[in-house]
Amino acid sequence: MSRRSEVLLWGAQRISAMVLALCVVVHLITMIYAVRSGLSGAEILGRTQGNVGWFAFYALFVAAVSVHAPIGLRTILAETLNWRGKSANVFSAIVGLSLAMWGLRAVTAVFGGGQA
Repeated sequence: MSRRSEVLLWGAQRISAMVLALCVVVHLITMIYAVRSGLSGAEILGRTQGNVGWFAFYALFVAAVSVHAPIGLRTILAETLNWRGKSANVFSAIVGLSLAMWGLRAVTAVFGGGQA
């Protein structure tokens, strides 16, 4: 992989880490508030279904994970297993696409009211 590509991946992982940090904090604050307010799972779903704002937030969360995790996995594979090159890149890309697909499926099920 070219030096430019490596720099772009480094930047993408750092930006996705910043987004993830913010998303985790918002998610934890929201969950703590819901639990302390005594909301049941059904009440939480009732408040979130159809809410475009929360849908967008959790879709962004999924996107950040789908960018961040495969880049880190690619680095771990290179450093621990000495697995580099196109096959490692393809494997990491498949992991990222799988995370995006499964994550968006879950977000759609929770916020769209459908079945997962």
